[in-house]
Amino acid sequence: MAETLNVAMVDYDAGNTLSVRRALEKVGAVVDLTPDPDVVGRADAVVLPGVGAFGDCMRKLRERGMDEACLEAYRSGTPFLGVCIALQVLFERSAESPGVEGLGILPGGVARFASNGLKVPHMGWNELALARSHPVLDGLDGEAFYFVHSYYPEPDEPSDVLGTSEYGVRFCAAAGRENLIAVQFHAEKSSRAGLKLYENFLSWARRS
Repeated sequence: MAETLNVAMVDYDAGNTLSVRRALEKVGAVVDLTPDPDVVGRADAVVLPGVGAFGDCMRKLRERGMDEACLEAYRSGTPFLGVCIALQVLFERSAESPGVEGLGILPGGVARFASNGLKVPHMGWNELALARSHPVLDGLDGEAFYFVHSYYPEPDEPSDVLGTSEYGVRFCAAAGRENLIAVQFHAEKSSRAGLKLYENFLSWARRS
C-alpha cells in the first residue's frame, strides 16, 4: 500500500476547491482544505487551485497570509501543484490586473488572447504538447484537457515551459521548475487524463 500523503489545499475562496479536492481524493490523497498558513507549512504537498481574476486572487491570498505560505512551501522544497489561475499568479505580473504583483516564483508575465476571429475566453478541449518531460505529465503528451481562460503566461525562461497548447497562438499551458508545477487547464474537469495528472502528482510527491 502506498504511504499516506497529507496534501494541503489552499483555501482562499478560489471557487473550484471542492472539485479539485474530490479528484485528489479519488486517486488516494488525504486532503486538508485549509485557510491556515501554518497547515500549509506542515503539509507533505501543497495544491493551489483557483478561478477568477489575477488581481482578485492575489488580494485574497495576501489577506489570508497564503502568499507567504505558498512562497515558503516552494522555497522549502515541498511538492507544489497549481491549477488554472494558480499558474498565472506564480508569475510576476498580468495584463489583466496592471500594477498588481504576482507571487513572482516564475519570471515573466501574463498576456490576453487576441481575438483574431476567435472567441475569448478560450473555452473547451485542447491537446497538451509536452515541451519537456516531467513526472507529473508522464503519459499525457497529446492528451486533451479542458480550458477556460482569457489570459495565458509568457515565461521569461524557456526552460520553465513544460507544455503548450494552441488557440490562435501556441501558448504555455504548463510550467514549473524544481518542486513546482502548474497547469492552465482544469485537470479536475478533464476526465481520465485529469485524474492521471493528479495521480502522477501524488506519486511524484511521495518520491520527493
